[in-house]
Amino acid sequence: MPAPTTISVDGVTLTLTVERKRVRNINARLRGTQLFVSAPLHAAQRQLDTAIPDLARRLIRRVRAQEINAQDDALALVQEVAKRFPTPPQVEQVQFVTTQESRWGSYSAVTRTIRLNAVLRAMPDWVLKAVVAHELAHVFHLNHSSAFKQLLRRVYPDTDRADMFLSGVSWLVQQWEHLPPVERGLLTRAASYGEEMPASEDGDG
Repeated sequence: MPAPTTISVDGVTLTLTVERKRVRNINARLRGTQLFVSAPLHAAQRQLDTAIPDLARRLIRRVRAQEINAQDDALALVQEVAKRFPTPPQVEQVQFVTTQESRWGSYSAVTRTIRLNAVLRAMPDWVLKAVVAHELAHVFHLNHSSAFKQLLRRVYPDTDRADMFLSGVSWLVQQWEHLPPVERGLLTRAASYGEEMPASEDGDG
């Protein structure tokens, strides 16, 4: 049996075991924090180095989505928002997904399902509700016209505040890897103090 190694994907450290077999494709299965990969006998190491993190990420995110969706309070939260509309859209299912990277959410009137980016589950409820209201408002206005914005703000007055919150999150995520270590440290410390930055020792603020 091949000796296991470790890899880190999305901040999760996995014990990796790769076994060469008479298989056509590179396959992976995840058991807890153990990743087992079966690879074709003649697959190039460069191919494995590219494929394994991608497979691991897909499996990790699938497991995380299952954990988030096991919580049973999301449907009630979404239906509460839906009731604010003059004609409440029908919502029968809520799915938090880890495969939706470019959108915060979507809604299907056909399946009566709202799909939400899984990261929203960790955000304040008022932000999550704002995204829900946004997606449901598209039932009445398919674009982002002034009528759409008026309806959205009437249904959920905190929508502008939530938009600013999400814009800040998006900016920080995009810039984080490019920020110098000192600035990262300042932001990390500031977050631990809530809204107030700690005063400096020399009084400069």
